[in-house]
Amino acid sequence: MDVTLFSVLALGFILGIKHAIEPDHVIAVSTIASQSKKLWHASLAGVFWGIGHTATLFIVGIILILMKGEIPEKWAMSLEFLVGIMLVYLGIKTFLSFKNIHVHKHAHDGDEHNHVHTHEHDGKHKHKHQHKHSSYLKSMFIGLVHGLAGSGAMVILAMSTVKSVWEAAIYILLFGVGTVMGMLFFTTIIGIPFVLSVKRVKISSTLVFTMGAISTVFGIYYMYNLGVNEGLFNLWF
Repeated sequence: MDVTLFSVLALGFILGIKHAIEPDHVIAVSTIASQSKKLWHASLAGVFWGIGHTATLFIVGIILILMKGEIPEKWAMSLEFLVGIMLVYLGIKTFLSFKNIHVHKHAHDGDEHNHVHTHEHDGKHKHKHQHKHSSYLKSMFIGLVHGLAGSGAMVILAMSTVKSVWEAAIYILLFGVGTVMGMLFFTTIIGIPFVLSVKRVKISSTLVFTMGAISTVFGIYYMYNLGVNEGLFNLWF
């Protein structure tokens, strides 16, 4: 591998880290990190997002490169619009989890302790950590959607940077590793205030509510910008 190709691939890794912290990515994964009671749960949410994101970019990207095709602008923008819908959905789900948070008090050896629970519709109490596996799958799904929305741009970026399919494959994989590392770092940082406030119900609830509001508002703005300002609605209607 010559120095020039090595430099290009290293650039792909760095761009992947930068790509991970784009606002729509950060907000989406933060809605899941906000539910974490342990810091490593928040960190893994970022890792699984990166895995899903890389998988879609790699599969769709290589198929398009081999077929020497590209995603039509209308469909590429529609996939981006799907990201906005997802952000609104995640925000609403976060609101619902906020409404279901309540405190359960009990005593051990004369000392009273507070524990935060969610109340399910069947009346049973379940700790948050029981849902960590579904949270990881949700993170991976979010990454898949983001990867699908960005696959068209990834193909253009890869083929304008490297000269062959195998170089493009390595480039996309290193780009993906960069996104995993970037999101791992960010979700670890964003998870800290949520973990530290887990026993402070008012603070924890405020943070969760704020995260849901940010996701919902940004999702609406994201769809409006694509549909009206960038002309997606005109392309369809």
